[in-house]
Amino acid sequence: MPSVLSLVLAFLPGLALAQSVFIADLTWPEVKQAIASGKTTAIYFAGSTEQNGPHMALGKHNVIAGYLAGRIAEELGNALAYPVLPFAPTGGHLKFPGTVNLSDQTFGAVAQEVAQSAIAAGFKHVVLMGEHGGGQDALRQVAKALDGRGARVHYVADAYSKAQDEIRAYLLTRKLPVGEHAGIEDTSELMFLDREQKWIRRDKLARGDAKSGVDGDPRLASAELGKMFLDIKIAAGVAQIKHRVGKR
Repeated sequence: MPSVLSLVLAFLPGLALAQSVFIADLTWPEVKQAIASGKTTAIYFAGSTEQNGPHMALGKHNVIAGYLAGRIAEELGNALAYPVLPFAPTGGHLKFPGTVNLSDQTFGAVAQEVAQSAIAAGFKHVVLMGEHGGGQDALRQVAKALDGRGARVHYVADAYSKAQDEIRAYLLTRKLPVGEHAGIEDTSELMFLDREQKWIRRDKLARGDAKSGVDGDPRLASAELGKMFLDIKIAAGVAQIKHRVGKR
């Protein structure tokens, strides 16, 4: 069976096996059977299309979110992942070409209607997650509004906020610079996933400044750090989902 990473990177759903945790890879009878067989949790992950400096592709958050969604679904064993929403509120980056901005209202409306679709499909739990800082409160509000209306709807933030705190604490203890955008953390994560070397421009790695759109120093990033950081996010997300779903 292909690994989650190969499925995310290949973007070839026609070649995926029926056992895939990605709903987009399955037929509707396969989704129905998976739910009947116990995969009753749906994962909705939002990414973002935004500038990430001269060294990193705008789809960074989408690649990372897809990887996290698949890995978390596999770790849970009872979940399927919906396609990643590739857009989010990103207003502060609009001066950089290629960035896409959604209002909180539009972002929340999409999350709400996907969640309602998951409920209609028969999922008992719907998990809303975001890989990008913008829109987190909108996801929280959608979960609050829909919870208990046909299914339990959970806002799960730990794979973003709690994991981010742990990653930054790790960097500080090793006297490495903590950046706010496109620095060591997310550059390392994408380096780990960038097996075909198409998303990172290694010759463009440079200390960040306002002109470049980078806050931090991606020159110190590595695939090894990226794997560690992604594992921290996966563990945090799985733990919170198990806690929330188990309690209810």
